[in-house]
Amino acid sequence: MRDNARVTAEDWIDRDAAVVWHGFTQMAAYPDNAPVIVERAEGHELIDVDGRRYLDAVSSLWLSTLGHRVPELDDALRAQLDRVAHSTMLGNGNRIVIELAESLARVVPVDDPRFLFASDGASAVEQALRIAFQHWHNLGVAGRTQYLAFGDAYHGDTIGALSLGAGGFGTDLFDPLRFPVLRAPSFADPSSISVAVELIGAHADTLAAVVVEPLVQAAGGVLVVEPDDMARLARACRDHGVLLICDEIVTGFGRTGTLFASDRCGIRPDLLCLGKGMTAGYLPMSATVVAGAVAASFLGPDLSTRTLFHGHSYGGNALAAAVALRHLQLLDERDILTNVEHRSAQLHHALVDRILPLPGVRDVRTCGLIAAVELEDFDADPLRARRTSVAAVGRGVLLRSLGPNILVVPPLSISALEIDRVVDTLALALADAVDDHPVAADD
Repeated sequence: MRDNARVTAEDWIDRDAAVVWHGFTQMAAYPDNAPVIVERAEGHELIDVDGRRYLDAVSSLWLSTLGHRVPELDDALRAQLDRVAHSTMLGNGNRIVIELAESLARVVPVDDPRFLFASDGASAVEQALRIAFQHWHNLGVAGRTQYLAFGDAYHGDTIGALSLGAGGFGTDLFDPLRFPVLRAPSFADPSSISVAVELIGAHADTLAAVVVEPLVQAAGGVLVVEPDDMARLARACRDHGVLLICDEIVTGFGRTGTLFASDRCGIRPDLLCLGKGMTAGYLPMSATVVAGAVAASFLGPDLSTRTLFHGHSYGGNALAAAVALRHLQLLDERDILTNVEHRSAQLHHALVDRILPLPGVRDVRTCGLIAAVELEDFDADPLRARRTSVAAVGRGVLLRSLGPNILVVPPLSISALEIDRVVDTLALALADAVDDHPVAADD
């Protein structure tokens, strides 16, 4: 057996590339993009196999709301291990899952909610699509088979979620597998919501549902609309009898400054998709939250065609539920939303004042603790954002690029000093990335 104490980070990267296929990653270039091989973590920092520390300014892909190794969450997980790790939710129940659903029911912006659990956000979206489609069939309403989605939308990578998404990142290859949707403009277009409202009115008889990321298109580059516009979209759905599906995989659990972005917009969707921060990044868990009036259409004789014949092996995992329940309590106990309010204002002003004026920066967009720094001349230099992220890693801050954007999505519990560290590092990394060969952290 090899002595891991003598194995360097470079050795681990080579071993990694030989056996692991990383999502959204060109594996031929993987070793050249400064991947961090994590061994452990403390608080808001990841620690690699060489003992180097990195501020996790992307919350491990927008998941780790409170950082890593949170004592209360660790304890909740250990306590549940002494009871049961998992039992199927297909036709049976589990005490901790019931307790989680009861607690969520008190806070989600959905009337008389029912919770169908899964493991990831895309699965929650797929469930919502099937529920909306079958709802109209169960009611005996023919022709309600279409969905309306938005330009620059991203809802996941399963085929249904991919169909709702606006494409990009090579997904055109899969167009033969994607079903067509009505497409309103991106949130980047000021007419986006107005066009969507017109489309709802014109196609109400064929629409099963409108699917939208409320308030902010996160993976689209942090494209934001006003809460009043989202309320206008919700009113159009209600007035025309079209279901509204809100994808809060990213925005749920405090990311935008309220527990859910729908709260900020004053809307109550018919279906709500939750994921990512649900378990504070500890374990895979998502949920499709269904309004009672929609869920009622599925009631009927046992095994009848009204039944939703859909479910996941790990849906409602007990370990994940225990952590999710304790996480929900901690958000309140630690007054996390107040911290988000203060730190999001600090991040916004710091990016506008110190990053936006820098050469090569086109725009800065923020919504709560979600931020994008968009770089200029993407067509001429498509790798500059990637180089900037690599340079930031070299300086001890983990950032991630997405097209021309550098995304900053820190833990909701981040401190003022850590916000300053992120912005300081980003400024230096942008300068490093002007050259094709980023400057090392100690140069």
